[in-house]
Amino acid sequence: MAEYNDKELYEDDELEYNEEPQANNDDLQKTLKGYRIIIIALVAVLGLLTFQHFRVTSDIKEEFRIERDTLNSQISGLITEIDSINLRNDAVTNELRAHIAAERDKADSLMTRLKKERNINREKIRQYEKELGTLRTIMRRYVHQIDSLNTLNKKLADENITIRKRAAEETTRANIAEERAQEMANKIKLGSIVKARGIVLGAYNVGGTNVTRASRASKFRTDLTLTANELTIPGKRSVYVRILGPDGAVLSGGADNIMEFEGDLISYSAEREVDYDNKDLDVSVFFNYDGITSGLYKVEVYMDGYLIGENELALR
Repeated sequence: MAEYNDKELYEDDELEYNEEPQANNDDLQKTLKGYRIIIIALVAVLGLLTFQHFRVTSDIKEEFRIERDTLNSQISGLITEIDSINLRNDAVTNELRAHIAAERDKADSLMTRLKKERNINREKIRQYEKELGTLRTIMRRYVHQIDSLNTLNKKLADENITIRKRAAEETTRANIAEERAQEMANKIKLGSIVKARGIVLGAYNVGGTNVTRASRASKFRTDLTLTANELTIPGKRSVYVRILGPDGAVLSGGADNIMEFEGDLISYSAEREVDYDNKDLDVSVFFNYDGITSGLYKVEVYMDGYLIGENELALR
């Protein structure tokens, strides 16, 4: 009986010993399961964060790309504006042309740098925007300067046109006044010419008798009256007589008998000095000539460089 009880006691101890490892195993399984859940949750969170990071990064890159394209377009537009400036404009000085060319080079350099930029970021974008803004400000100042110079040039050109127009008008008026003055002077000059009237050419013999036959004539006498003229200047005058023979040649009184007429020097037959006092004055001019032949003779009377009268004489 006692042996039986010891056996049961032994079996009970073994049972208790087997139940304790089983409980520990269950706890371990529960712990591992909890870790798995935590790991799965962490992986899920990490995946979500990775996805969000990728999405944000993509959005940022797209935003930078858009800003980069916008910057590129703005720089290109600025270059076009610079190229559109008329540098041949008279208002653009050589110094201003050099400044504009330098800004054009800066814009080209800015675009080249932007195209070569690989790691674009917000800080670099802002730097490019700042440089572009500076270029725009400078170019606006140059354009304003050119506009101001254009305005000034236009004003000066308009004033120059006005001045030229006035000068032309004044010149025209002066020319008209000069022409009128010249016309008046010519009229006065023409009006001051002393005319001759009653011109008579006669042939005379040695005794002073008027004859009509050439064979009896030894000299000519020209009688005339210088008419009164208050416009002419009174004083000493020379009256010249030219007698042309039947052949049209001048009967010259000598090689020294030369006078000026209308810019030419012509010979004359006889001369007489008179004292003219603006009243009618009777004048006679004699001319001795051997070898008078029959035919038609013509007499011309000159004074003060003008032909003042003429007549003819026919001798048998």
